[in-house]
Amino acid sequence: MNFDAAMNLRTGAAAGASPLSTPPVAPGSSGGGDAFAIQFSKHATKRLEQRGLDIDAERMARLEKAVGQAEAKGSKDSLILLDELALVVSVQNRTVVTAMDEQSSKEHVFTNIDSVVFAP
Repeated sequence: MNFDAAMNLRTGAAAGASPLSTPPVAPGSSGGGDAFAIQFSKHATKRLEQRGLDIDAERMARLEKAVGQAEAKGSKDSLILLDELALVVSVQNRTVVTAMDEQSSKEHVFTNIDSVVFAP
């Protein structure tokens, strides 16, 4: 499953629709959708597409669990390490801010994060 299909699966969007067409829903709000769904910023979506990175349903479940773990520890901005992916996530907004693969992240410095989570 490619990235767009995985995002459509998570957001309930029709095929071909933007994965960002569903607004984020804050946990505990009455948005009517999946209150714990992970959103992807336009920047993160662009990076995933540019780098040909896939996030299938199994990876999405692991990402959601990792974000939940970060949230339980009081994290605000976390680096989630998911297989060969490094994802910077705004935990409070449940939004992936940027994404990169192992090769793209070798010489990068991650700033403005308060935690790192290894997604099993």
